Amino acid sequence: MNQPDTTKFVRSPRTWKQKFSDAFQGLRQSVHQQSSYKVHFLFAGLVVFAGLFVRLDSVRWSLVILCIIIVLAGEMLNTSIETLAKAITEQYDENIAKSLNIASGAILVLSIGAAAVGSIVFLEAIGKLLFPG
Repeated sequence: MNQPDTTKFVRSPRTWKQKFSDAFQGLRQSVHQQSSYKVHFLFAGLVVFAGLFVRLDSVRWSLVILCIIIVLAGEMLNTSIETLAKAITEQYDENIAKSLNIASGAILVLSIGAAAVGSIVFLEAIGKLLFPG
């Protein structure tokens, strides 16, 4: 029985420079391919500006930055799944549709979680500004 040649899908060993180059290329592709990425960047910028305004301490900055990174990375994984689905077929497939919906739902969960953490961080910081001492 003939088996398909899968060696063409295996990458040859790469240098660290090549690995980082591929990673930055993936970041560029995500930003250009996904319009929702621009929305995430907009809100991340607004959150950073608000953090500067209320003078977050290092622990709260860490939480805010972690939330931003988690949402952006999640969006990249979602984009990766969408790209892979399109490579498999352009035809409607119920299983692929379910997978894409689940990935989108994951981004929604991450975004709601980040908003909840941000609300706690910022409400406390605003309270300290309004009611010092």
